[in-house]
Amino acid sequence: MTARANRVTTLTDAAIELIADGGMRALTHRAVDGRAGVPPGTTSAYLRTRQALIEAVVGRLAERDRADLAAYDLPTDLPPPAPAPRLDSADLDALAAGVAEVLDRWLSTGRSRSLARYACLLEAVHRPELRSILQHGTGLRMQARDLLTRAGATDPDRQGDQFVAFVDGLLFDRLAGAGALTAPQPGSAASRADLSAAVRTLLHALTGG
Repeated sequence: MTARANRVTTLTDAAIELIADGGMRALTHRAVDGRAGVPPGTTSAYLRTRQALIEAVVGRLAERDRADLAAYDLPTDLPPPAPAPRLDSADLDALAAGVAEVLDRWLSTGRSRSLARYACLLEAVHRPELRSILQHGTGLRMQARDLLTRAGATDPDRQGDQFVAFVDGLLFDRLAGAGALTAPQPGSAASRADLSAAVRTLLHALTGG
């Protein structure tokens, strides 16, 4: 990684924490300088405009999410691989457990990233010019469709989109919805088991397993 890339990584990680703490209103070049512990003007030198800063934040969020997915051998937002063997019931259970591990991570040690991700998505609702920058999940839907095809789903295109929407909604509910008050403590075995059961139920329902 180049010196510039290292510095941008430092700045965007600081920006993610700022957004998680105070929302998009907290995101300024000066505030990022302060959070990152760099001289004033550093952020604007590397990421001159607010849009450039947001774009870099979203890119960093996607990069770190891909690393988490890869760590648990789950699909990333890269193009699906060549045709693979059919998935059976045990494969679906293993997939549910892996998804639960990632979700629990995003609710605990990765909580700041999750909060920042949703803040950026909400920003795009009011600033249409950002939508093309923020929509980086298309590949995940492609992967979900591929997985459900291999598991025997009857309408994998539609059901793959539903699966991604369900998982995203589950994360949001546990992060900021009613689930945050009633679900097991994130980072615990109980949390992972609860999330796994929810994802497993959906996978088997979608595939008739």
